Amino acid sequence: MSYKMIVLDLDDTLLRDDHTISPRTKKALMDAQEAGVKVVLASGRPTYGMTRIAQELRLEDYGSFILSFNGAKIINCKTKEELFSSTLPPETVHRLDQISRHEEVLIHTYVGDKIVTEVNNEFTDIESELTGLPIEIVPNFVKAVTEPVVKVLMLAHEEKLVHVEKKLQQQLAGELSVMRSKPYFLEFTEVGVTKGTSLNFLIQQLGITRDEVIAMGDSYNDLAMIEFAGLGVAMGNAPDDIKEKANYITDTNMNDGVAKVVEEFVLNRLSLT
Repeated sequence: MSYKMIVLDLDDTLLRDDHTISPRTKKALMDAQEAGVKVVLASGRPTYGMTRIAQELRLEDYGSFILSFNGAKIINCKTKEELFSSTLPPETVHRLDQISRHEEVLIHTYVGDKIVTEVNNEFTDIESELTGLPIEIVPNFVKAVTEPVVKVLMLAHEEKLVHVEKKLQQQLAGELSVMRSKPYFLEFTEVGVTKGTSLNFLIQQLGITRDEVIAMGDSYNDLAMIEFAGLGVAMGNAPDDIKEKANYITDTNMNDGVAKVVEEFVLNRLSLT
C-alpha cells in the first residue's frame, strides 16, 4: 500500500515531553512531504495552539491541514480557510456547567483567544502551557459564555474523571461527543464530531481513501482516527486499551515512534519504487 497522508496527534505523539519535535522525526516528515505525502496535525488543542508546529513542519508550503479542537475545526494551512467548523450553543455550555457542579469537577472553555474558567486550577494551567492561550478567571462562568464555543472541558484527577466520563457518555449519548484527551481532560464537542469524522470529511475533499491514510495517536480522543485509518498506529506510551484497537504499535514519543513509522511504511517503500 502506498500511503498518501500521515495524520498526527501532537501531545505525547508527535511531540516529546518538552513539547518539541525530535530531529529524526522532523526529517522523516519533511522527506515524506517532499515526496508528496500530506502531513496533517490532529489535536484537541485550539487552532492557535497548533500553528507553531504547523509552521515548523511547513504545512503551508505543502498545502496541508490542521484538525483542531478534536476535529471540530479543519483549517487549510495554505489559504487559512476553515473547511469545517462545529460549535456548541451557549445553552449547552450552561448545561455542562450545571453538570460539572453536580459531579464536583472543574470546567473551562474558550472565549476568543482566552481560556475561561471560574477557578484558578492546575489543569487549566496545563492547558494554557500547552496551547499558549492566556487564562481569564471570571466571576460567573455562565455569564461569560454568551456566544457559541467550539468545545468544553471538564477537569479533575484521573481517578475521578474516568468515572465521570463513563457516566456522561451514557447520559449525553446522542447529544454530545464525550471523550478524554488526557487523563485529566474530559472534552465535549458536537455529537458526531471526532478526529475520525473530520478525517473522513477531509480525505473526501482530497480524493484520498482511508486505506491510504496512516493515523498515529496515544489517547482516547485519538481512537476514532486510529480505527478509521488504513494503518492505525498507537504510540508505545499509549494505554493498553488504545493499543488493542490499533493495527500497529510503535515506539514511544520519547524514542522517535513517529519517525520509525514514517521511515518503515512511507520512506522505505518510496525508495523501492
